[in-house]
Amino acid sequence: MNLSKKRICVTGGAGFLGTHLVKKLEARGARDIFIPMIEDYDLVKGKDIQRMLDAPKPDLIIHLAAHVGGIGANLEHPAEFFYDNLMMGVQLIHEAWVRGVEKFVAIGTICAYPKFTPVPFKEENLWNGYPEETNAPYGLAKKMLLVQAQAYRQQYGFNAVYLLPVNLYGPGDNFNPASSHVIPALIRKCLEAKANGDEKIIAWGDGSPTREFLYVEDAAEGITLASERYEGDEPVNLGSCFEISIKELVGKIARMTGFEGEIVWDTSKPNGQPRRKLDTSRAEAFFGFKSKTNFDEGLQNTIDWYVQKREDLAK
Repeated sequence: MNLSKKRICVTGGAGFLGTHLVKKLEARGARDIFIPMIEDYDLVKGKDIQRMLDAPKPDLIIHLAAHVGGIGANLEHPAEFFYDNLMMGVQLIHEAWVRGVEKFVAIGTICAYPKFTPVPFKEENLWNGYPEETNAPYGLAKKMLLVQAQAYRQQYGFNAVYLLPVNLYGPGDNFNPASSHVIPALIRKCLEAKANGDEKIIAWGDGSPTREFLYVEDAAEGITLASERYEGDEPVNLGSCFEISIKELVGKIARMTGFEGEIVWDTSKPNGQPRRKLDTSRAEAFFGFKSKTNFDEGLQNTIDWYVQKREDLAK
């Protein structure tokens, strides 16, 4: 697909991943990009989806929009996370097919994998068990978009593809403590503890789980490549092939932010899934994607961005 000649709709295009993706699309020559704003369209509602598609008449839809959060947010809002994400995706895919949209790129979630998935996670293991309980409603809602994409391809020949990015991080991430994921939450916690002269910070769980993180610009490149080159029905992982324990991650962020106090582990809080590391061979074989950003470099960029943002807000 030559993106420079297509009308493109990016749901969630004003968000963390979306802003980076739009820049990648523009770098490929795309000029007709429509970004529906949440103030104008509630994509949980079918009529808003129809109204949203009336104006741009897209050839390509990249569906990034999601109701997301960390473990705490998933525990507090499981019904909302299930309903909102399911209704957004299911209705949008159906309406895209009805209108003859040329291609649909659905962005899934690593939370769709079973709790005890052999490491590294391979796409063929997606259905071998129930997801980790704290984020299962969200993970299963997004997983249904894979079922729908494959069903619509089988029955209607609809060109819908499904990508599974691992945990993202980078400049522009969500640093709201009520809804942020682990990296921005820890960066903010360490910087605030340092500024306040606190002697300790509290971290959730026991630090034993491992996670893989993908720099947001790399994720945007992977989605762009899939939009250009991938036409298949199989789900595809997007990852960095880098795994780190939460305990090591907390120590690394503490050092990089200059926090020298004690790290106290609150084992009454959930750990989440024991391990997360992806097999990314499909992405490289199917559309030539391989992550490029070193983790320490990406982490420093994220810290620097947030420090600058705090300084700008303080002015």
